[in-house]
Amino acid sequence: MNIGELSPGMSNVSLTAKVSEVSEPKQVTTKFGTQTTLTNIKLKDETGEIPMALWGLQSDGISEGLDVEISGGFTKEFRGTLQLGIGKSGSIKPVQ
Repeated sequence: MNIGELSPGMSNVSLTAKVSEVSEPKQVTTKFGTQTTLTNIKLKDETGEIPMALWGLQSDGISEGLDVEISGGFTKEFRGTLQLGIGKSGSIKPVQ
């Protein structure tokens, strides 16, 4: 699958893309009242670009220019923008 094929409400998304942007990690309080780190990244392939939020340790080892493999992802619309997420069951890892 590629970024251009994504639409809101998809689940079990798997794709490979390049990390085109990584924001500074920031401390946030979740809706459950716990403190965690939020790192926003952008993924890019030949068909488009999509933002992705990485929570806690999900962003470990992720840097700009890295090719990554997403598995078990999901899509949603947040503030009018399509986003990719991985939740607790999905993963993001560098392509070997």
